[in-house]
Amino acid sequence: MTSQKILLWDPLVRLFHWSIAGAFVANYWLNETGEKWHEWIGYFAVAFVFFRFAWGFIGQGAARWSDFFPTYTRLKQHCNALIHREPYHRLGHSPLGAVVMILMMVFILILGVSGFMMEEIDYFWGEDWLQDFHSWSAHALLGLIVVHILAALFESYRLKENLPLSMITGKRNPVDHL
Repeated sequence: MTSQKILLWDPLVRLFHWSIAGAFVANYWLNETGEKWHEWIGYFAVAFVFFRFAWGFIGQGAARWSDFFPTYTRLKQHCNALIHREPYHRLGHSPLGAVVMILMMVFILILGVSGFMMEEIDYFWGEDWLQDFHSWSAHALLGLIVVHILAALFESYRLKENLPLSMITGKRNPVDHL
């Protein structure tokens, strides 16, 4: 049976996703802390997080916070389904995926604030603890990104659908097809 794909991720959600991914790669592996490019890309990432936060209230469908916010009930249902190896199909983020997404956004904000404090507030300039905290936060964000990628691959296998491709095309199979 052939199923028509539906538009799930709007262009702004996909732009946010890939822009943040590019900003992280650039600042984690390509730019040195304290360089102007590092600073500006960090500010760009923080601005995009604020944009995504607002888009969660004014966007449509899977972009909305109300669609995927990880409530206790949603998390319990998702965890029970995983533990019992039962299907748990959602078009947008799963509840655990939403937790990871929110944590990634929080760490981007933490990195932006700590980076700003290191570079723009004289009181904190050269403070080792703040530099260590900024570095630790970047490593923690990398860990969350690895979890995000592995979970997308695991769920792709489990659902027999290419979830990373849906973040490129914006399209996914409808739930009744899964």
